Amino acid sequence: MNVKIAFVGKGGSGKTTLSSLFIRHLAAAGAPVVAVDADINQHLGAALGLDEAQAAAVPAMGERLPLIKDHLRGTNPRIASARTMIKTTPPGEGSRLLRVSEPNPVYDACARPVELDGGAVRLMVTGPFTESDLGVACYHSKTGAVELFLNHLVDGPREYVVVDMTAGSDSFASGMFTRFDITFLVAEPTRKGVSVYRQYREYARDFGVVLKVVGNKVQGQDDLDFLRSEVGDDLLVTVGHSDWVRSMEKGRPPRFDLLEDENRLSLRRLRTAVDATYELRDWERYTRQMVQFHLKNARSWGNERTGVDLAAQIDPGFVLGKGMCAQPEAGIPLTPTA
Repeated sequence: MNVKIAFVGKGGSGKTTLSSLFIRHLAAAGAPVVAVDADINQHLGAALGLDEAQAAAVPAMGERLPLIKDHLRGTNPRIASARTMIKTTPPGEGSRLLRVSEPNPVYDACARPVELDGGAVRLMVTGPFTESDLGVACYHSKTGAVELFLNHLVDGPREYVVVDMTAGSDSFASGMFTRFDITFLVAEPTRKGVSVYRQYREYARDFGVVLKVVGNKVQGQDDLDFLRSEVGDDLLVTVGHSDWVRSMEKGRPPRFDLLEDENRLSLRRLRTAVDATYELRDWERYTRQMVQFHLKNARSWGNERTGVDLAAQIDPGFVLGKGMCAQPEAGIPLTPTA
């Protein structure tokens, strides 16, 4: 199975730390993983153990958007050129689809391998929001590359895509919040900590988004009771103080198998919840929502910007995922070929 997982939460909630721990947990089990840093502040690489220079050397997806578009367009006759593709352009007959464990030009250009306790994951990043963006673009144009990537990603067996999303509820500015099988909202036991949860719950309700809360920085029964009173059954697990995480944040992570037992148990419970969502996936709804947000973006700005009717890009007979499950390909290296 290929499962798409988002980690969200307010700034400072610990979502990047939790997403990096979950990525390490999957890698330690030998699962193929693509890790994507879609936050405006790019910290996932560091949380996975890269030093500052290594993290900065990971190519920005937002700067390679023409290449991504050209590859994904393939021979789709409904898309006249890569120039007419926008972040919500859905795939159709002739489009090139992506799989987690394959080599392809998108991974060659944008992904870099990160070694984690003997395993490896592919890391992709949107690229940081810089001073040159001020006044001329917002970072949603950068995360558009991630949205296109997710729109064209199909199944392979027991594979995972983990996305560290931007803080707060900004992912609702596009349709990307519907691209995931499950969303983990990291919340501290404070009023501010659960405010983003309420926003997500309201936005996600009409779209069938599976939302679970991970309580972080929980120090006692009073914190636990507070979270349970605020989020109810959506509270899946809690995470407390971790000496392992403190060492990791200092740049000296111990072996991952030395993570505290209670936190390892929480990560196992996260994976159990993730794997259970695969059976709930509705490919027709997934594709329908993709089309819905594409039409919305086309009407609001896309048609004017590209000069074409983007509704014509929609292939009415195409359903992503049906009959497209990839077979495992043995021996595929994570090292880029270019």
